[in-house]
Amino acid sequence: MFIKVNREKCTGCSLCISSCPYDAIVLHEERAQITPLCQLCRACLGVCPEGAISEVAEASDQKEKGQGSGVWVFAEQRDGVIAGVSLELLGAGRRLAGQLGTDLSAVLFGKVGPGPEELIRWGADRVYYCADDSVANFNDEPYARLLADLITEHRPEIVLAGATAIGRSFIPRIAARLHTGLTADCTSLEIDPETRDLLQVRPAFGGNIMATILCPHTRPQMATVRPRVMKPAEYASDRKGEIIPVSAAQAVSRTRVVETIREVSEVAVNLADANIIVAGGRGVGGEKGFALLFELADALGASIGASRGAVDEGWIPYRHQVGQTGKTVGPKIYIACGISGAVQHVVGMQSSDIIIAINKNPEAPIFNIATYGIVGEIAEIIPLLTRKIREAKGL
Repeated sequence: MFIKVNREKCTGCSLCISSCPYDAIVLHEERAQITPLCQLCRACLGVCPEGAISEVAEASDQKEKGQGSGVWVFAEQRDGVIAGVSLELLGAGRRLAGQLGTDLSAVLFGKVGPGPEELIRWGADRVYYCADDSVANFNDEPYARLLADLITEHRPEIVLAGATAIGRSFIPRIAARLHTGLTADCTSLEIDPETRDLLQVRPAFGGNIMATILCPHTRPQMATVRPRVMKPAEYASDRKGEIIPVSAAQAVSRTRVVETIREVSEVAVNLADANIIVAGGRGVGGEKGFALLFELADALGASIGASRGAVDEGWIPYRHQVGQTGKTVGPKIYIACGISGAVQHVVGMQSSDIIIAINKNPEAPIFNIATYGIVGEIAEIIPLLTRKIREAKGL
């Protein structure tokens, strides 16, 4: 794409010059002229009274945009178990494929029992499946080569993967091989109804804004998505699909995985799989406030989460942090205590089924996304809530 000035229509009125935020328009021989500083912001298109400025599509743009069809999801597995984020991506992919009127495919590397059949039951129309021992354990080089070759052969329009340690490691390699764009750590995916481009939404500038990113001229459109921000599709035990075997002959590697060592912390904090989370922020007031939250969590059988502010204060370890720089969670119930609701925290818990906010400030942004809100002091409300729950349980 580029912006063009029709010199025959241009009268040299200079209105377009003042409209350009990049100083990319100058007068040359009393006519407007677009310079290489143009960033295609399109601010000038509607200001010319003569209609002398237009956007022109290049042949290469149309050619690239017209190539490819289908939505693909890379189904991550570890130790023969399909990752939860893969099922979430199938849910998002099913929705996107429906909007585009196309099909949904999953790609699975490594032998996973009934894995391909399960992916179909979770929404995939077909599964490209490589069960070779050489790809049983994740390794950047063979994974990137194998998936890039599949994409080149079948030319999907959209490719999605989890923003996990695995996805963040090798998906950028594939984007570089294919000379296409990649948006990392997305929290929302939509289809533009006019252009049919993928709208990839992610936090930017430290989480202070939500940026919508497009890849309008190259295919496939690639994105990694944060775990626990999408909902899985509905499971259908009778759903049928196609399983396509994939050879690992081209997945050569100069390295091999010798051993995988798991890190074990003193306290297991599995927030990602928790059904109930009690989380505290700076409004809790300190370690004594968190002691009240631990009592509530014990009564509920819940896990403890925290905002970055509480972690930065040293009131609770980092492994409990929820948000953009912590864990992304999606429990059935999320109780936010003394958390203001900054966007950095919200992007990590907004997919929770029920959000209960407790804050003494009635204007706190957290109430904008809360299912239920309680205005009051943490030190008064939490003990009352804990006592009522224990009485209801007969504890």
